[in-house]
Amino acid sequence: MNDKQQKPLVAAVLRLLQPLARILLRNGVSYSTFSDLAKWVFIDVAAKEFGIEGRKQTTSRVSVITGLSRREVMRVRKLPRPDVTASYEKHNRAARVIAAWRREPEFLDEKGDPALLPMEGSGPTFSDLVKRFSGNVPPRAILDELIHVGAVERREDGKVALLTRAYIPRIVDSHKLNILGIDVQHLIATIDHNLNPETTEPRFQRKVLYDNLPDEALPKFHNVFAKRAQSLLENADKWLAQHDRDVTPTVGGTGRNRAGFGIFFFEESNSVEES
Repeated sequence: MNDKQQKPLVAAVLRLLQPLARILLRNGVSYSTFSDLAKWVFIDVAAKEFGIEGRKQTTSRVSVITGLSRREVMRVRKLPRPDVTASYEKHNRAARVIAAWRREPEFLDEKGDPALLPMEGSGPTFSDLVKRFSGNVPPRAILDELIHVGAVERREDGKVALLTRAYIPRIVDSHKLNILGIDVQHLIATIDHNLNPETTEPRFQRKVLYDNLPDEALPKFHNVFAKRAQSLLENADKWLAQHDRDVTPTVGGTGRNRAGFGIFFFEESNSVEES
């Protein structure tokens, strides 16, 4: 990489690391732990994605690519693989249950809102909802998860009520930290795809930004466009559900792919000079 390319890349990485460092320090993660995680990811990506076709990826080549010593590469490769699947699956299952509760006609009331659901019994139940849209997971486990994050509540009559339009935990704990990894991973993966010189079909990636807005405009902007964004996401959810074989088993086709899109708001003071 030449100097002309390296400077903007380094600047971009610094911008990425600033909010990440805040989150890590706020949650008691030291630089040493972050460094070990970064080494593991560098080595894993180098070993899997930067090999020479037809040749086995060696420790020496991984060392050259990553800049780490052969000894360090061998040490890190012996470490157990971090388990990221469980947290992703938990998030995905909970999100699918809430989306189906808002989308599927049999789980709506006469006004078209998510109905109050008994756990068991005749007619639509919470257990039916979980079995259809969350795979082989006990309904009670999903219920406990959704109650824990503030997404549902169990009424005195035993029925379950949906409190949110999406799976967004109210409390700052492992559930919200899981979303950090999932959502940022998807965004950076899209940017990586679009920056790849071999890409022939860029993925949609857009934003709108103005930099001299008064304080009073921000809540209005959020209130107006949050509703429009939520409506767009719910329309996309309906379309994707019709084409997903877990939700609609009659769908044919080949391969198994994950796709979607996300919307987020951002704001920051333009009065503070960057360090």
